[in-house]
Amino acid sequence: MTTFASGTTASNSKDGLTRDALTVLQPGFTGTTAPDWLLRRLGEGLASVGLFGRNIASPDQLAALTAQLRVERDDVLVAIDEEGGDVTRLEVRTGSSFPGNHALGAVDDVALTEAVALELGRRLAACGVNLNWAPSADVNSNPANPVIGVRSFGADTDLVARHTAAYVTGLQAAGVAACTKHFPGHGDTAVDSHHALPRIDANLSVLQSRELVPFRAAIAAGSRAVMSAHILVPALDPDRPATLSRRILTGLLREELGYDGLIVTDGMEMQAIAATYGIERGSVLAIAAGADAICVGGGLADDDTVRRLRDALVSAVRAGELPEERLADAANRVRALAEWTAAASAIPKAPPVTSASAVTSRTNGLNSSNASNGSGGTDGTSGTGAVKGTGGAGSTAGADGVNGTGGTDSSDGSDSSDGSSGSNSPNSPNSPNSPNSPNSSNGSGGAGGSGGSGGTSDVGLVAARRALTVTRSASYSPLTEAPYVAALTPVANIAVGDETPWGVAAELARLLPGTETGTFTGEDAGSSALAAAGARPLVAVVRDEHRHPWMAAALDTLLASRPDTVVVEMGVPQAAPRGALHIATHGAARVCGQAAAEVIAGQ
Repeated sequence: MTTFASGTTASNSKDGLTRDALTVLQPGFTGTTAPDWLLRRLGEGLASVGLFGRNIASPDQLAALTAQLRVERDDVLVAIDEEGGDVTRLEVRTGSSFPGNHALGAVDDVALTEAVALELGRRLAACGVNLNWAPSADVNSNPANPVIGVRSFGADTDLVARHTAAYVTGLQAAGVAACTKHFPGHGDTAVDSHHALPRIDANLSVLQSRELVPFRAAIAAGSRAVMSAHILVPALDPDRPATLSRRILTGLLREELGYDGLIVTDGMEMQAIAATYGIERGSVLAIAAGADAICVGGGLADDDTVRRLRDALVSAVRAGELPEERLADAANRVRALAEWTAAASAIPKAPPVTSASAVTSRTNGLNSSNASNGSGGTDGTSGTGAVKGTGGAGSTAGADGVNGTGGTDSSDGSDSSDGSSGSNSPNSPNSPNSPNSPNSSNGSGGAGGSGGSGGTSDVGLVAARRALTVTRSASYSPLTEAPYVAALTPVANIAVGDETPWGVAAELARLLPGTETGTFTGEDAGSSALAAAGARPLVAVVRDEHRHPWMAAALDTLLASRPDTVVVEMGVPQAAPRGALHIATHGAARVCGQAAAEVIAGQ
């Protein structure tokens, strides 16, 4: 066993060079326990380990794994790609307990975003994870973006900036370092960098006023790490992608924006880099450009990869292609972050946020006007502890549910059968930002309520309920019999993966036993779904209808034959609402599905 205290420095010896080369790597591995080769590399100088869904079976197992790593090296950085929402590693097989960025942006309550990030950070810290490759600060300005989408807080620059800062603040308050990504901004792309090299042709003034604003906010909030994007931005560097560009990483991020924390690359085995430069050459160029840590292991997760990258860095220094001082500086920045995480983990943490009322009390009273007429009174008229519950199922007001007439879905609490108001907060600062509010005659987000007085609703479910945008036809009534759920399923991008379940079928089955489901895709999806559903009530679940012509055509077929179809959009709600009931969840986390199911079943 070899234990290294935080802040260990490398010598100028041959061993010091090799140790520095290992220190800047963030590799992955397979299995739910640490393999021998990984433990050996930690003893030799490896300072970081990246975790993925394949490494996690349960919180207890993850805690045991991270403890195993720290027996070998007590200051190891344990990183994970846990964005919540669609991208989850902690709950890869069940779906996340936290809505993702797009849902939080739809609510537009920075106090709630901070509370969600804090609780997510607490869960990571409890399992021994101290570096999160999140949040995404990308402005989703291109609706056709195949890889960002609901991972972004939205398409409005200022909204993305304030929620990025809130997320960084909440996560780091839990002692987990934030890694804001994907610098200088991946939102205006139509190509997934996992597959090829995207290009953003925006001019410098647009980049300054759009892409860079959220990163400035993250830096001001103290983000401990920033992740580079594998994208070509000719206005910044016409020759090299951001990850390999000294102009972007050193000139822009370090010198112009004044960032002094850790710069981490996106996964080096992604084709945007690997197919053009190779991972060895790409890693050398990245460190030379100003990156401090090389993320690798999503696809290549073995000792040979670590050895190849270590040797490539050492050889580049010896050949004069990579200044030894630059490699040493990168390694020292990794060690500095390890010192911060060690210090942060020793600070006593506040108790977890578990209820709606706690959200407002734990965020310094921000948006406290939202709690003035909260959910859960015994007769649905007032109650306490609301977190901007906006509009009940029967509300005739706009998106803020002011003076709404309530109903079984009212945000006045599950005990209310005829609540006389929605959140009834005429001064709610969030109502102008409710997405699609002009299209929703019934208000958004109050579905199912956010817990009665003294309730224990999880902050993630509270946020998911608030994020809903609900549009009903005049004739719609909540389902009372088990429906057939047709999931119109696109190919998942690599960041999300295809392991994580999504949709509303599992949640509806709990509320309406006997619910059945099927997956449909392609040009015959609509007719196949109709045949499978038979005479049962039909729920169609989609993800980014606007990006998939076959999906839009399938909905056309379903609604032409069955106008009573319920439509649940779990991607970016770019297409116009349609169906007897249309619910936009702004993401496909498990809690988003639960919130939607509550509305469908009138809970």
